[in-house]
Amino acid sequence: MEKLSENKRAALLSVLLLLVGLFVWELSIPAQKAVGELTEYELLTGGGQPKAGVPPPSQVLAKAWEQLSNPFYDAGPNDKGIGIQIGYSIYRVLTGYFLAALIAIPLGFLIGMSRVAYKALNPFIQVLRPISPLAWMPLALFIIQDSEASAIFVIFICSIWPMLINTAFGVAAVREDWVNVARTHELGAVKTAFTVILPAAAPTIVTGMRISIGIAWLVIVAAEMLVGGTGIGYYVWNEWNNLDLTSVIFSILMIGVVGMLLDAMFGFLLRRVTYIE
Repeated sequence: MEKLSENKRAALLSVLLLLVGLFVWELSIPAQKAVGELTEYELLTGGGQPKAGVPPPSQVLAKAWEQLSNPFYDAGPNDKGIGIQIGYSIYRVLTGYFLAALIAIPLGFLIGMSRVAYKALNPFIQVLRPISPLAWMPLALFIIQDSEASAIFVIFICSIWPMLINTAFGVAAVREDWVNVARTHELGAVKTAFTVILPAAAPTIVTGMRISIGIAWLVIVAAEMLVGGTGIGYYVWNEWNNLDLTSVIFSILMIGVVGMLLDAMFGFLLRRVTYIE
């Protein structure tokens, strides 16, 4: 009961902070001044148009209602609903992410279980891991010659390292006496890996997967700004080119919401695989 009360207090505090923040933001935006009588030249050159500025939250909420009421409309290459744009981004993220998992998790098992494999592969990992994923984009575009596949490749590169390193660490940290018990029962290497090592290392592996999905969602926004076409990153850049700051702020908030939901999914999975003694 005490824990529930604590959660309620935290929720109320979060709502209060949000309302205060929105109120301060709304008051801090100066109202547009009325435009006086203009000359014909000023009218022709757009002098009567209001200057671009940071919109108040009321405008952002109105834009959110407009976009979310019909998120899947498609009016041409440069005019698609926010749902379609996010869908393209999630597709690229999950494709590159799961391709990385297919390589990183088995390879991490090998590294964690074999000191020889660790010593052989560690130099390559230490050289490739610090490279910014976006640094691979020009090379990917040149070799693959397809912007969609290049964006997926960048997600693959940025996702592989946290999963690989956490899997190797989790497997290497499995208590040796558990493995010895498996050997005593004459379990084979594959059965030992699936029935002993994998359940014990699962929390560390899922933590690496959770880190990777967060990095992948960060990187896809920047990658789509570079390659263009579709996606939430392209949407942000396109609205900036149109000087529509209301849409830019709305899309930034949507990026945060989707990132939070992706992280929450892996947080739920982590709780499911964590064994509490």
